[in-house]
Formats: sequence, structure tokens, C-alpha cells
Amino acid sequence: MPRIKICCMANPDEADIAASAGADMLGLVGPMPSGAGIIDIAMAREISQAVPAWVTPVLLTQGDTVEAIAADIAETGVRAVQLVRHVAPEVHHKLAERLPWVRRIQVVHIETDQSLDHVAMYEDLIDAFLLDSGRPSQAELGGTGRVHDWSISAEFVRRTRVPVFLAGGLSADNVAEAITTVRPFGVDICSGVRTEDR
Repeated sequence: MPRIKICCMANPDEADIAASAGADMLGLVGPMPSGAGIIDIAMAREISQAVPAWVTPVLLTQGDTVEAIAADIAETGVRAVQLVRHVAPEVHHKLAERLPWVRRIQVVHIETDQSLDHVAMYEDLIDAFLLDSGRPSQAELGGTGRVHDWSISAEFVRRTRVPVFLAGGLSADNVAEAITTVRPFGVDICSGVRTEDR
């Protein structure tokens, strides 16, 4: 069974609903230039402290320096962080030295098959990949609700030994097909389980 990560938690009540429904991980979207579910760092900390012990809160950060990412981690108290920018590999090296207990998920935005180059760039440095549909060149770092080219994602999964989460426009209508096509370690859903925009 794929792991389930529900993203865009707004408050502890939502997090409790998602945890009760069987989510393995909960995404807390820190300050971003765009996207769904953005909360401030104080709320991210409140949610991370309230979730049951068996659920992993994951902070999404747009930080691209060790200092910025480490500050977000310290302020929220999470033990897992999702880097939504394509950061320099040395950032992961330094984070591993500075915060070895924090699991790092590197987002790769699937725009073209050149996204496959990120396998070699990151896989020895991280705990997991997350494939999403953002366009960093246009300040889109996720939460778009768009499906990307799953054939590229499937090839990405084949090329790496690191766990891969699949995100981007997933819903009850297409998640089974996505899992069959891509064979990810887990799925990440935000807009596909929401009943209203925020």
C-alpha cells in the first residue's frame, strides 16, 4: 500500500481529521510565493505539536539556504522537511551535518524529461523525492492542482532507489491510475481532498 500524505493542513482540527482518516504524513505549507494551503510558521508549529505520534508532520519550506531552512525547522519543531525549490546539493550536505535527525524530502517539479537529471543530483543526499507540477521559473512551487506527465514520473521512479512520492492534481478520480502508472512509494494530495479553496 502506498503511503498517504495529505498536504495543506490549515489547523489542528483539519490535521486530526486527516490523521483519523489514515494519513501517514501531514503537509504544513509554510510561507510561499503562491499555492494552496499556506499557513504561518506559528500555525505550523501548533499543528505539528498536536498531531498523534504515529503521524509525521512535514514542513514545506521555500528556503534555499541552510540558515533559512534550519530556522524554519527550529521554529516549527518538525522532524521532516520538504524543500520545494531545487536547492544546491551542498545545502543537503550541510543540513545532514547540522540536523542529522531531520528527514529531508526534495521536491522535483516535472516540466520536461530533463527533470530526470535530478535523480543523480540528489538521490545520495536525501530521504525521499516528491514529484510535483510546479514551475519554479514562474514562482510556482506546488499546490497547482495540475497533473504532470506521469510517464516522466514513472521513469523517475525506475531510475532511483530512493522512495518517491507523487503529487500534482491527484484526486479520488485519478489516484488509482496514478499509482498503477507511476508505482510511487506514496501519494501526496491537497486540492483533491478539499471542499473549498483557501
